[in-house]
Amino acid sequence: MITLEKVRQRAESDAKTYGYFLSPDPAFLNDLLEGLKKNEERYGYPACPCRVATGKLELDRDIICPCDYRDPDVAEFGACYCALYVRKDVVEGKTQLEPIPERRPKEKQERAYAVAPERPNEKPSEAKTAIPQEPAQVKKRLWYCKQCGYVVFREDPPYICPICKAKRELFAEIDIRTNASG
Repeated sequence: MITLEKVRQRAESDAKTYGYFLSPDPAFLNDLLEGLKKNEERYGYPACPCRVATGKLELDRDIICPCDYRDPDVAEFGACYCALYVRKDVVEGKTQLEPIPERRPKEKQERAYAVAPERPNEKPSEAKTAIPQEPAQVKKRLWYCKQCGYVVFREDPPYICPICKAKRELFAEIDIRTNASG
């Protein structure tokens, strides 16, 4: 069973590792942690509580908390999109948080809305039923960081390397074509 305390400890540990802090607003922080807990119970992974998850790991990989967009958001705006992770100057009250624009590409957002699972006790809306519910296909590719050698198998390279913090531009695709003749 996933406990709220375990979710909090994991977020605090990650924040400390990268020099971040958790939201200084205790009630808001608790709501975000509850959202992470519910998403982990629902999907088996802690999808960001501020974004629509599909319940399909291959489609949601970029929004598993901490998401791919956290580091560039914190660097540029002082907090991640949902403001779970913040910089020190925000905690100290030196920087006021402003709305953070969504970095997740529109095609990934649209795909998430198209295949998002129905919630229990939720009446289908006309907009939801009008969207075709075909499974989205994801073309996974092998990427490596040219700076540290980190390798990942996914649709797109991460915005920031989780090992050395190199930017997305330092990732290169590894061609993994197989030879059928032997």
